Amino acid sequence: MASDATGEQLDAVVETVRAAGGSAFVSRGVHRTIVGLVGDIEQFQSLNLQTFAGVADVVRISTPYKLVSRDNHPATSTVNVAGVEIGPSTFTLIAGPCAVETPEQTLAAARMAKNAGAALLRGGAYKPRTSPYAFQGLGEKGLRILAEVRDEVGLPIVTEVVDAHDVDTVASYADMLQIGTRNMQNFGLLQAVGSIGKPVMLKRGMNATIEEWLMAAEYVAQRGNLDIVLCERGIRTFETATRNTLDISAVPVVHQLSHLPVVVDPSHSGGRRDLVVPLSRAAIAAGADAVIVDVHPHPEQALCDGPQALVDEDLEQLAAAVRDLPPLLGRRLS
Repeated sequence: MASDATGEQLDAVVETVRAAGGSAFVSRGVHRTIVGLVGDIEQFQSLNLQTFAGVADVVRISTPYKLVSRDNHPATSTVNVAGVEIGPSTFTLIAGPCAVETPEQTLAAARMAKNAGAALLRGGAYKPRTSPYAFQGLGEKGLRILAEVRDEVGLPIVTEVVDAHDVDTVASYADMLQIGTRNMQNFGLLQAVGSIGKPVMLKRGMNATIEEWLMAAEYVAQRGNLDIVLCERGIRTFETATRNTLDISAVPVVHQLSHLPVVVDPSHSGGRRDLVVPLSRAAIAAGADAVIVDVHPHPEQALCDGPQALVDEDLEQLAAAVRDLPPLLGRRLS
């Protein structure tokens, strides 16, 4: 639809498509609204939708992930998270504790993140873990801690939701909802976050192909939400020297296939503190729109992923990387 299309013009298109026996999925982004059509293509062509008031263009998309395809949107999208931009002209550092443990630990980590140049605060209140005996997060108590820390340090929150039943609760606190690797193909959850109206960070499944990852994003987009960023967090391979294998090639490949911004998670891919800064540099050089890293004031005491959490010395190196490298690629720091 055209940027100045009215609600009545959008409704006229949707009603016409449905009257012709098709389905119309309306997806709204910050700058544009798209109507995805499913049904008889020849019947759609006979409707001559190009002539309808408010219609900017009609495009036939051959890829299975139609709404998130670059064919549909040639320019890379910019996703706005409570005033923080993630997109092609900026580079965004997202940092914070892997898990919210206490108010003091979360506040200390947030201050460390902000001092390093972070524009968004990550922190897990719900933690899906491989072992049922591992720390599973504080739940809504953790969300309240994150909200209090946001008020204190001024960083919008990115936090994970693991169950469709919790989407409304998490969205009431969070500025961006994260879908973790284990839930990338939890289709009910994807549809729920697509309907809630908050930006979404979709992590790649540890065993997922790029096409499967983009198809998962399509589930979110089809429910009306185009404000999605894709997060490469490492995939499972035969290599055991690192926690996962960072697929750095996914950054340019996804940028060729999709208009969605791409984030890299060097913490969960490397799994070791000494690898996070080098992998962050590689991500910036490859064209990532953001990186998301773990920070902890006392990683030796962390209840979750302490070995990969950055401390002050590491953060000084990371701060230098995010300050110096993005301008070489024509980006400014968010």
